[in-house]
Amino acid sequence: MSRLTATVGARVQSIVYGEPTPEEIDAELRLTTRIDLAHLVMLGDRKLIDAADAAALVGLIERLRAARFRPLHDAPTPRGLYLAYEQLLSAELGAGTGGRLHTGRSRNDLKATATALRLRAELTELVSELSRFQAVLLARARAHRDVIMPVHTHFQAAMPVTYGYYLAGVAHALGRDIAALRRCGDELDRCPMGASAVAGTDLPIDPTRTARLLGFAGPARHAVDAVASRDTALRALAAAAGAALTISRIGTDLQLWSSAEFGFVAFPDRLVGGSSAMPQKRNAFLLEHVRAKAGAAIGAWTAAAATMRATPFTNSIEVGTEAVAAVWPGLRAVLEGTVLARALVGGGRPVPERMLARAEDGFVGATALANRLVRQGIPFRTAHEVVGGAVRRAVGRGAVRLAAEHLPAELSDTEISLPALVAEQRFGGGPGAFDPVFDSAYADLTGHADWLRAVREAQDAADRELAAGLAALTGSRTRSPGDGGVR
Repeated sequence: MSRLTATVGARVQSIVYGEPTPEEIDAELRLTTRIDLAHLVMLGDRKLIDAADAAALVGLIERLRAARFRPLHDAPTPRGLYLAYEQLLSAELGAGTGGRLHTGRSRNDLKATATALRLRAELTELVSELSRFQAVLLARARAHRDVIMPVHTHFQAAMPVTYGYYLAGVAHALGRDIAALRRCGDELDRCPMGASAVAGTDLPIDPTRTARLLGFAGPARHAVDAVASRDTALRALAAAAGAALTISRIGTDLQLWSSAEFGFVAFPDRLVGGSSAMPQKRNAFLLEHVRAKAGAAIGAWTAAAATMRATPFTNSIEVGTEAVAAVWPGLRAVLEGTVLARALVGGGRPVPERMLARAEDGFVGATALANRLVRQGIPFRTAHEVVGGAVRRAVGRGAVRLAAEHLPAELSDTEISLPALVAEQRFGGGPGAFDPVFDSAYADLTGHADWLRAVREAQDAADRELAAGLAALTGSRTRSPGDGGVR
């Protein structure tokens, strides 16, 4: 910036740099200053900054953090918030001290690191919320494991299952979505700090030390890649959108099943809304929000991917700023949809008598009856035709369910009990094998909990190491940079 003597006008500044609120200033600079503190410890270790300058910078940064960066709330930002913050450091401490903070780095690797830290924090929060939803699904699945209902294909009653079995199936699908997000979190193990503008630096810095202080496993392997790439952010948003898609599908089922025509699921008053014109209505409107959040996530991914498309493989505003800007609202939409879905699944209750009646009226035991003929040596296609004929005769006589008089001689003494049929469907992951189905989903859930615990413990360890490094650098006790929430 030193060769420049003018900047853009106020309106263009607003477009390019935005007009951040005090909350946004605090969130952005809390991440930035966390990186600053780790960088200062490393510079001190490498004798690239003297103790007096380091102590002065650490002290001012800590005071700004404690004040939630209020001195910058009304400061002019002609070249963005970061440079306004740097200028404040130099104004308070003098250029000879304030200007030393930027030794051996660039805004490029700083911004890439801040993005990685924020993404890691948001992924951890999202995995936590999705895991809580998976836990609710499994708790409801266990509670309703014996509630018989028809499962549908092509919107037609197909076979008998239980409501608990259905919920366990959604839990399995959600577990894979969570695993995909975890993989994205695991990719964030390399710290971009040290890559500098685009090709590293000739100063003898220690990127491994900085990475460890920030909770990364190690530094970036390639400087251009470190500042050019935001592929993990894009993959994380895609994985989050996948979770939102799964959640939107159960949202569709619950909205259909809670309608008067189905009456399978009932929601308490707190989870439904009324109508401004129709006093009889009980609208499960929250489910519409759940389904819409998936659209927001997909739109965010599309916007981010389209913005990254065909950009040069180097530091780029399109990638590092514009594309990444679309990621955060997309992740937030998935988080919000997860919270709503958890409340709805936890608060909704099946109506067992309605579910059972519809299963009995839907001829959903027909496949099991055909399989009983198969056990007698009849080819399945023949058995299929025989039972299909029985259903046709029952329908022709106005019956809504199969009875002994509709069945062929081979099945004339067969008792049609849907609970018994469900219990027999224990092969191929069917509802009769509920316990192993449940146990495998629960194992996924415990794996997610272990991952979350490891991530948090690693971050806590990095916080302690950074606090110790700052204390050694300044010769005094400093607060952990993790204090205050955003990491």
